Amino acid sequence: MKKLFTLMSAALMVAMLFTGCSSQSKVTKPNTVTSSSADKTNTDKSNSESVDTTSGKLPDLGVSFGPNSNAFTLHLDNNNTAAEIARYIGKANWNLPIYHFNDFENYEVMQYYDIPSSYKITSDPKTVTSEKAGEVYYSAPNRIVLFYQDAKVEGKFTRVGQLVNTDGLKEAVEKNPVVQGWGNKIITVSPAK
Repeated sequence: MKKLFTLMSAALMVAMLFTGCSSQSKVTKPNTVTSSSADKTNTDKSNSESVDTTSGKLPDLGVSFGPNSNAFTLHLDNNNTAAEIARYIGKANWNLPIYHFNDFENYEVMQYYDIPSSYKITSDPKTVTSEKAGEVYYSAPNRIVLFYQDAKVEGKFTRVGQLVNTDGLKEAVEKNPVVQGWGNKIITVSPAK
């Protein structure tokens, strides 16, 4: 009986030792994830948590005209271009300079804002001929197009969303100040609060 007990104890110890070794080998395996990949993975995870995976609903974004203005809420459309923009905004707020102040055709109804060329955004442009105030489009190469008044402007754009409330939009766009240090008018696009 004593011999059986000793044998069972030894078998139990060997089993525990092997279990411990396999756990140890998992912990001490070299980590093959680079720092930038880990940051990207963590960022993508937090951004994907803000997307409703059951409905595919993208998060709303905030759009501010100038450093001290209230944000307008941008409701994103459900398409790849909007999803890429939402993912990028989740990593870092965008401060986008206006493409021109008021020296291009249709400047009285729309504004172009430059996205840095380091962001790669795919699009599926369609011919658009009529726009509503508050509609937001993407235009290659790397521009956001905001219609701040109803318009009939023909162009090839990918719609990315619509501002929820356009009350005061025209005034916010027209009174957007030139930001010192930038020498330009700026909009800030960030996750909605």
